[in-house]
Amino acid sequence: MTTAIAPRAASGKTGLATSTLTVTRRALLRYVRTPQLIVLATVQMSLFFLIYRYMFGGAIHIDGMSYVDYLVPGFIATGVLFMGIGTATAMAEDLEQGFVDRLRSLPIPRSSVLIARATADTAILAWSTAFTAAVAFAVGFTLHGSALDGLAAFGLVVLFGFAFEWVFITVGLFAGNAQAAQGMGMIVFPFAFVSSAYVPVSSMPSWLRVFAEHQPLTYMVDAVRALTLGPQAQALLGHPSSYFVSRSLVWALAIMAIALPVAVVKYRRG
Repeated sequence: MTTAIAPRAASGKTGLATSTLTVTRRALLRYVRTPQLIVLATVQMSLFFLIYRYMFGGAIHIDGMSYVDYLVPGFIATGVLFMGIGTATAMAEDLEQGFVDRLRSLPIPRSSVLIARATADTAILAWSTAFTAAVAFAVGFTLHGSALDGLAAFGLVVLFGFAFEWVFITVGLFAGNAQAAQGMGMIVFPFAFVSSAYVPVSSMPSWLRVFAEHQPLTYMVDAVRALTLGPQAQALLGHPSSYFVSRSLVWALAIMAIALPVAVVKYRRG
């Protein structure tokens, strides 16, 4: 990959778009040449979904709807966190194996390396999310909103994934090695489970409910749920979909506004 960039750099610094596309291609080829990574990312998310669907579906009751309809939006929205752990690990591996050092020696914008990582892993996330959604439809999930609303929900999940990719890229840069990155990535679990993803926030103790109601994942989950549940969402959530979509977008932008510059500064400082 370095040879693909170096000739163009002979006459000056390679542009951001060109270098980003080249490094993104390298990251995607890594998945293509190691198909186990794609299979694992795809199957793992779907298996966890099926466990929740069949092991807890009979024990958790949601007024006015089946548990599978309640679960799917929450599971898919929070799935971006678990997929992100792989991003942190891959970023740390690139550092540990010297790939990042080789890129630093080239006359390319340093931010292109990070943008490429975020773009490539978001593409894998989109594929895994689409596959899990297909499995969800196969085991009883029903889209109560319009097809356009469903596509909007999918787009929101991909956007959430891209925002959180920057968090995990930062984690990988600070971790320094793959094992540490994987361990540090586990900080996402409280955000995933202490949210409205798997059970209604109203069922939680009052001291826990305060955090669950106001953390970003809950707004993101409820935005996806409001779009996919259609008329049922109003009765369950108490607000129209625009309420949750607008707030989730603000959270996504805020996360990127914080994590992206931190990642770039850390990368530049080595």
